[in-house]
Amino acid sequence: MSSPLRRVLVIDDQPDVRTMVSIVLRISRFEVVEAASATAGLNEFESSKFDLAIVDIFLQGSNGIDVIRKMRERIPGFPIVAISGMTTLDFVLDTPELFNVICLQKPFRPADLVHAIEAATAPQSQGEGDVRVAGKAAT
Repeated sequence: MSSPLRRVLVIDDQPDVRTMVSIVLRISRFEVVEAASATAGLNEFESSKFDLAIVDIFLQGSNGIDVIRKMRERIPGFPIVAISGMTTLDFVLDTPELFNVICLQKPFRPADLVHAIEAATAPQSQGEGDVRVAGKAAT
């Protein structure tokens, strides 16, 4: 008996990014639900069960950090990969909502996404709380 597919919610306002992420996830045997806005993503999150979310930090007309905060209020420790097109991700170190979130800078390679998912879903030791940028700890 095979294990069920892990469900991933992808929230990004750029259709090409959502498509690329979804293709990589499906090839990696994930079930994918896409959302084009913070509101649509939070509605999906509230109405269904997911194993992981991939959230764009800078959504048009919204803030991915708020989305992450709301997800974590509902399910503390929920695995999240935050993605951003910013040229630097230094701001994440000063953002408490990104506690224990893997941050990945766009553009990224499919292998980088898979590694970020593995890091986000890996068991955490009690007391760990680093913000991890592209798989590296940034304490």
